Amino acid sequence: MYPHIPYLPVQFTEAEMLQRSRDFYGHMNRRRTVRNFSDRPVPKEIIENILRTASTAPSGAHKQPWTFCVVSDPAIKSQIREAAEAEERESYNGRMSEEWLRDLAPLGTDWQKPFLETAPWLIVVFKKAYEMEGGERRKCYYVSESVGIAAGFLLAAIHHAGLVSLTHTPSPMNFLQKILDRPDNERPFLLIPVGYPAEGATVPDLVRKPLEKIAVFYETNQIGLENG
Repeated sequence: MYPHIPYLPVQFTEAEMLQRSRDFYGHMNRRRTVRNFSDRPVPKEIIENILRTASTAPSGAHKQPWTFCVVSDPAIKSQIREAAEAEERESYNGRMSEEWLRDLAPLGTDWQKPFLETAPWLIVVFKKAYEMEGGERRKCYYVSESVGIAAGFLLAAIHHAGLVSLTHTPSPMNFLQKILDRPDNERPFLLIPVGYPAEGATVPDLVRKPLEKIAVFYETNQIGLENG
């Protein structure tokens, strides 16, 4: 059992909380997926701090069932691009349904992924189906949920640092396990190029769904309580 220690919350006034929530939303609302990267170097320490932030995510039974493989070696990036494009070529030319292709068309994507070599860093997120401790297999819980939350923290930390990213999911992704020589208990989850945007980079002019389209509030009916 973990020892318990006092929790020391960060406290703000309601006015400060309101302003901070607005500011953070405004900041995160500027986050965009970028497909045109600069080859400008990004210091390794920045990436390390981003990964530390991702690792603060909650996880089932605190198993932290993730591994972040971070690639800057040009030869490995070239292998990853070659394998990813081979899978994407198959997807765009037969695996994807017509509906899927129609939905992707406004984004202007295709099977070619030059950003996998251009971006200074590739972060490959692996999820652990189970752990091996002392030669014994130990169960992990809520693996996809836990790793998904960590990936969200990761993307927010990348944006907060002033960098851009793209969540790439070539399917299938088993080639990443082979290229990066990962153990059998790890499965590729996301492939994320990280860096600066290329000069003149553009993004689709998207509009996010408004709050009333994504949230449903169930609040106490104060009037009904007072009358009752």
